[in-house]
Amino acid sequence: MRTFVGIGKGETASAVDSAVNGLVSPSMILFITPYEAVEETASMIYERFPDVPSIGTIGTKVANGVVEEQEIVVLGLYEDAKVSCGVICNLSSCPVVSVKELEGKIQEVSPGQDNTVCIEFCTGYEERLVTTFHACLETKGIQLAGGTVFGVPEGKEAVVAYNGRLYEDSCVYAIIKNTVGKVKVFKENIYKKSSQISHVATKVDVNSKTLLELDGKPAAAVYSQELNVPKEKIIDNVLKNPMGRVVGEQVFISSMKSLKNNGALENFKRINKNDCIYFLELGDYREIEAETRNMICEEMKEISLVLSVDCIYRYLLYEQENYFTTYAEDMASLGTHIGVVTGGEQFNNQHVNQTMVCAVFE
Repeated sequence: MRTFVGIGKGETASAVDSAVNGLVSPSMILFITPYEAVEETASMIYERFPDVPSIGTIGTKVANGVVEEQEIVVLGLYEDAKVSCGVICNLSSCPVVSVKELEGKIQEVSPGQDNTVCIEFCTGYEERLVTTFHACLETKGIQLAGGTVFGVPEGKEAVVAYNGRLYEDSCVYAIIKNTVGKVKVFKENIYKKSSQISHVATKVDVNSKTLLELDGKPAAAVYSQELNVPKEKIIDNVLKNPMGRVVGEQVFISSMKSLKNNGALENFKRINKNDCIYFLELGDYREIEAETRNMICEEMKEISLVLSVDCIYRYLLYEQENYFTTYAEDMASLGTHIGVVTGGEQFNNQHVNQTMVCAVFE
């Protein structure tokens, strides 16, 4: 599958010009830009390519081994990618009203077996969003990989871009069918169970994503006792020991956000009542990263594009360990690679934290 990756630096107008220089007749455009440049970037790309669907998000970017902070990164797909893009509005109230439109977008690409993926970027309300997507995608065998925007200045609203316009409380998406090979989504978890001790979420507030009690006791007290971490240090310990929600054989990470006075833990991923919860510990991430790349190479032949979504907490951990640049270079060894750092990740029917998800195209 042919792709184009362009990078632009400096003032927004000249950065966009540089980023799209050489991009001719794409079937779609995906761009990643700093928050302060997103409106102008979206408008300029739409004016330059008015008949080409485009979606955009914000955040720290990775492009072919280089970590980009303030630059603009553009991904273009060509005719061997059949694409249909759209926007889901009102995530906080009723995203399900977009189901009919989403089903129409899916029909436009005529998805086949193992060759179609949905890439999305949203401003929040992830659990409602993945439920909406799952209802439409699962029956067609379409995989999902996406992320929640991160990098919004304090006091500003999170936004995503679609065809030259900015949207709040929304999700933009691209249904992409690879007509010349397979596409598959992968999830990487660099954490493991700290012990075989499991806990049951006995009291939760799903609206605020707060875990009030585990095994009938304040959640913070259980965490503190098992990991020997003072309650006031629990949030600071999130890079080392997050929590994990078990679904079948998989563990989906839920990061702690804040400690409440009653010993409850507010999280970035919702935990439901009766969920099975484990406390996790950081594994050998260098070895895990190598295993992930080996698995991708074994399952996907002649890789043409890797599109990755990394949690901000992974980024902070890797920066702390002086590893993120190495990680970016290693991802580029797979083939053409772009990625974005997000505030949360979506993988098929799950919203997760502290995780890398990626879509790999042959």
